[in-house]
Amino acid sequence: QVQVVESGGGSVQPGGSLRLSCTASSSVDSINILGWHRQAPGKSRDLIADINRDGIRNYADSVKGRFTISRDNHKNTVYLQMNSLKPEDTAVYFCSANRLYDPRTYWGQGTQVTVSS
Repeated sequence: QVQVVESGGGSVQPGGSLRLSCTASSSVDSINILGWHRQAPGKSRDLIADINRDGIRNYADSVKGRFTISRDNHKNTVYLQMNSLKPEDTAVYFCSANRLYDPRTYWGQGTQVTVSS
């Protein structure tokens, strides 16, 4: 079993920045992909960025150039630096973790990000 815990959400004005963090509790060598997803009210949960153990990153078009995902393999921690935030970035942000040889996806509880003037 893997526990996934996010932190760092909050409220910010348009154009501002926030940094989210997420730690997955598992043996360091077993975590493969760490990802960030978001879900706005009445909408589906969508992947916005992920990163594998080798540092290969993928981004949704909606956040490219504004958000940066990074990870610390020694700590099983993933970060999401969010710059130039827009009101449409308002959502609950979820972290996910996938382990090698394990088909399950483990989810955090979510953290609210609100972008409003």
